[in-house]
Amino acid sequence: MSALLERPPFGPRDDARFIEEMNALTAHHLAWCPPFARVWPGWTPGADAASLPYLHAGVFKRGDLTTEFPGVRRGRFLRSSGSGGAVSRIALDEESSALQARSAAAILADALGGGTRPLLVIDRAASLRERGTLSARTAAALSLAPLASEIRFLLDDPGPVGGIAWSRIADLLEREEEILVYGFTSILWQEWAERRRPADVAGRLARRKIVFVHSGGWKRLEAQGIDPKTLESRLLATAGPGSRVVDFYGLVEQIGVPYPLCVSGYRHVPVWADVVVRDATTLSSLAEETGMLQLVNVLARGAPNHSVLTEDLGRIAPGPCPCGREGKRFEMLGRVPRAELRGCANV
Repeated sequence: MSALLERPPFGPRDDARFIEEMNALTAHHLAWCPPFARVWPGWTPGADAASLPYLHAGVFKRGDLTTEFPGVRRGRFLRSSGSGGAVSRIALDEESSALQARSAAAILADALGGGTRPLLVIDRAASLRERGTLSARTAAALSLAPLASEIRFLLDDPGPVGGIAWSRIADLLEREEEILVYGFTSILWQEWAERRRPADVAGRLARRKIVFVHSGGWKRLEAQGIDPKTLESRLLATAGPGSRVVDFYGLVEQIGVPYPLCVSGYRHVPVWADVVVRDATTLSSLAEETGMLQLVNVLARGAPNHSVLTEDLGRIAPGPCPCGREGKRFEMLGRVPRAELRGCANV
């Protein structure tokens, strides 16, 4: 267990301890994952996150990478949807899954507040029944489980035919004052914001405090000319006073570290993770310029997905954040031109 996980997620970080743990984790993967070792022969520990070796996110679409150390206990594979393209498959193990669950719970509790309330998932539960794999969308929903008093999946069919089974939550709307709603961004728009609902359900929702949480799926909405402000206003128009919308970014390759958008428009890096920005041409690290995001964390033991170079563009923001959180923060600024659509990898 990383000592960094004993601390609150945001605040001053022990940089020396972080890089010590990351160097040790990298050495672990080099020793027990031969494909990773072949990519980075002769690596020696450095003094900062920019010196850490990495794998491009696309590598995880080309085959299963595992770190087979003594005593590892395997779980399912986590898969992205691929959005019609190649699918990422990330090997899960019990130790890493426990660390990732603890990390996600701490980050999301900071963003959404403590306590529990019912969680409504605007998706189907079919992924839970699949043997050997778990979809990234379902994993993102389940990362909210520590904040949920109960979980209900509301779709039988997530496609254009079907819609939310409102009868499944009639009892909740009678007794609960606050609920969590999670959906992949495009599904949340399609099934909640756009569809009409029965008048009695609409009336009850309009008196409930709803915290909408969404991730991924922006490409489809952007193609329709729908921006974040439009999505937020349409969702809040269905809910009661005090409701809000939280957008979080993350990778299927690093499911345990979601990056919620703060009220000031930034994404904050927990003390057990880091973000490096690299020039898209030279791959050199950048201070405050825009470049490709490399995400690193101390959580991954069973596969070398502890340091992943993405095709997402961003920049490190200088100075303290107006929202009051301490530590490093960054802005998301789009995708590398002509980059492959990542589908549910952006969870």
